[in-house]
Amino acid sequence: MTDRSTILIVDDDAAMRDSMRALMESAGYAVRMYESARALLSEAILAGSCLVTDIRMPGMNGLELQEEIAKREIDVPIVIMTGHGDVPLAVRAMKAGAMDFVEKPFDDEHMLESVKRALKAGQQHRDRFAEAKTAHELIAQLTPRERNVLEKLVAGRSNKVAAYELGISPRTIEIHRANIMDKMNARSLSDVVRIALAADQSPRSGHA
Repeated sequence: MTDRSTILIVDDDAAMRDSMRALMESAGYAVRMYESARALLSEAILAGSCLVTDIRMPGMNGLELQEEIAKREIDVPIVIMTGHGDVPLAVRAMKAGAMDFVEKPFDDEHMLESVKRALKAGQQHRDRFAEAKTAHELIAQLTPRERNVLEKLVAGRSNKVAAYELGISPRTIEIHRANIMDKMNARSLSDVVRIALAADQSPRSGHA
């Protein structure tokens, strides 16, 4: 991750916020701090951010914040900070999509490593989402018949078998296949299959 990544810190404890700011800035990250979940939700969340939130806070707690972020389909990886007695809540948060939880008091290196992993996972998620979006746009250019042929190709059918199943000639399959490859900017059948599989991917929104 670059030093342009922004760490969003939500904790009602001012001393903890200041400590986290110093730690994250020492690692080269930009930092935005919030004393409550509502304060965070009132602002736009930047792409390339990582949210580090305490789980026990007045008003909306960390788990509820995570649920609200998921509901709003905000794409941000989440790391939960928790006290020893709140580990069951943190496990619930991870089952709901949080990247990690870190118990207070924590080792600085442990926290930095957790944030680094969350940022990397967030970027991978955005890359997969972008690839799926592009694949959908390419497939949208195909005619209904070309999509039928594409389905047969992705299912591993030979031209002859695909022709039989669709009630058309193998030569017509070849023509459709050439058109599909041209429209999808594919150099090979493996490219066609990769794009079709990418379009089927549905990455979870928001990692939350």
